[in-house]
Amino acid sequence: MSAPERIPPRSVTTAELLAKGELTVRGRIREASNAVLFCSVTYEGREASCVYKPVAGERPLWDFPDGTLAQREVAAYEVSEATGWGLVPPTVLRDGPHGEGMCQLWIEAVPESELLALVDAEEPGEGWKAIAFAEVGEGKTALLVHADDERLRRLAVLDAVINNADRKGGHLLPADEGRLYGIDHGVTFNAENKLRTLLWGWAGDPLTPEAVDVLQGLREALSDGAALAGKLAELITDVELDATRARVDALLAEGKHPEPSGEWPAIPWPPV
Repeated sequence: MSAPERIPPRSVTTAELLAKGELTVRGRIREASNAVLFCSVTYEGREASCVYKPVAGERPLWDFPDGTLAQREVAAYEVSEATGWGLVPPTVLRDGPHGEGMCQLWIEAVPESELLALVDAEEPGEGWKAIAFAEVGEGKTALLVHADDERLRRLAVLDAVINNADRKGGHLLPADEGRLYGIDHGVTFNAENKLRTLLWGWAGDPLTPEAVDVLQGLREALSDGAALAGKLAELITDVELDATRARVDALLAEGKHPEPSGEWPAIPWPPV
């Protein structure tokens, strides 16, 4: 008699790990304005580090409904996944030690060439894009620049779609294998134009053909009855979902990166 076939153990996906795993709080990231807990998560033999942001730890904001920042973090991940660019770490909404919140895979940043810099010049050098002049003390100014990097350019498009009101330098995480992630997407998807970012270097420039293709795909994915539209409907309001569709339509109609509106501070503070 032959031995029974041995079935290999099932591979646990990152989404399952984050959604179903046991969360253990290891510490708190105190620099954050809302409660951000560093945790480990384990499920069926797999373990990882993650960030857990409970809704109960959110500070009330005048321009965002109470208890919605965690949902917006998940919504940003869903849109990122729909682009195919994978710019936001895996993120889920789940219950945890302090109630419902968002749980996001921890990304260990790796050293690499700078993405942001201050330069004593009137114009950016080769490989850099100008953001704005910044005061550096004693009445002096320096030019704030970001790298002319296709990963940042993709992130600038994503931020325009999700209406990111807080794209700071500290929210950019270079990772292994040349990946770049953006984090902290709690203040996104507002129906009013609130785009605040350090990634203005392409403002007014034509969108890349890749970005146009991605936006066309997003337009379809956001249509009534489409999967992405259904997911977002559970995370943001109907008005905010319609506004997201309108932003995609506007980007395609104009064919260029957005420019500061002048109606809202264009650069977050502090910028890092």
